[in-house]
Amino acid sequence: METGKYMSSVKVGPKGQIVIPKEVREMFQIQPGDTMLILADAQRGIALERYQVFEQIADAIFAGRAKEFYPDHSESDSQAFAQAIRELKDPKNTEEG
Repeated sequence: METGKYMSSVKVGPKGQIVIPKEVREMFQIQPGDTMLILADAQRGIALERYQVFEQIADAIFAGRAKEFYPDHSESDSQAFAQAIRELKDPKNTEEG
């Protein structure tokens, strides 16, 4: 496989947990305790990203740079998205399965 790419399968445990393979954790510098964001779309599937990436997007939106990231969305939609990102940082605001 190409450098910077990885493919593998993972199993879902009895509590719905998965283990991110070591190679992927190293590739993306994911450390124990990092907050991850899970994005799910019934049509597109599931994506997992470090919260820090979306926090930077939220910071840019709040700094008035929403159109750089989401040119087709209204300012109010971008602001709502950025606010939702900020609210996800507090684990008390997320549901556990």
